[in-house]
Amino acid sequence: MFIGFGTVVNVLTVLAGASLGLLIGNRLPERTRTLVTDCLGLVTIVIGIFACLSMTSDAVTAQLGAGVGLLVVLGSLLPGALLGSWLRLTERLEGGAEKLRGRFAATGSQHFVEGIITPVLVFCVGPLTIMGSISDGLGLGSQQLLVKSVLDGFASIAFAASLGVGVLFSAGAVGVIQGGMTLAAFLLGGFLAPAQVDLLEATGGVILIGLGLRLLDLRKIRVADMLPALVIAPVLTWVLAPVLG
Repeated sequence: MFIGFGTVVNVLTVLAGASLGLLIGNRLPERTRTLVTDCLGLVTIVIGIFACLSMTSDAVTAQLGAGVGLLVVLGSLLPGALLGSWLRLTERLEGGAEKLRGRFAATGSQHFVEGIITPVLVFCVGPLTIMGSISDGLGLGSQQLLVKSVLDGFASIAFAASLGVGVLFSAGAVGVIQGGMTLAAFLLGGFLAPAQVDLLEATGGVILIGLGLRLLDLRKIRVADMLPALVIAPVLTWVLAPVLG
């Protein structure tokens, strides 16, 4: 296997799952498709909660002290959300998806934008994406991404059945984002310390919980605006480590 193999497999499973979901989607009643989306929302919240637990990991406690992980996550999300809002990330993502819909989708495809954005956030924000890409980029194997590929394949079936053809286009975003993280890990080597990775995962977990609430249609949280927090979290950890360690 080669570096990046996990991402290639991941893109293929999303494409295969989305294609299957489109084939069976029209045969499912609206109430069933809504229920499928609700199930995905609940599972996304559970995954986010487990990811958040990494803010109390041994590595974080040893490097920053007990209880500091939560402050780092909060200190990453607040400026990250402000930056994302200033950059209008949600509008830019939705605008790009709207252009794709106008070019490739039928005018009646109401869920096309959500079909791109929601799977991209689910597939690219989770802990398996981060850890798997780093492991693959460092040449430690792509096992984690292969596990993620199976999960994403099944999830894309459900997404495509409920949200439509937009899910197919999310595969390209998975390739770019996940492949970019793999390449960065390959070029930077072991740049990130364990505590930085853990707090990056915890920050991503909070974003995933917000996405789960969005999937459940409880609140339309602008989760895309929070994405800069994923860059701020490891940087803030690096800044605080010499002071608190």
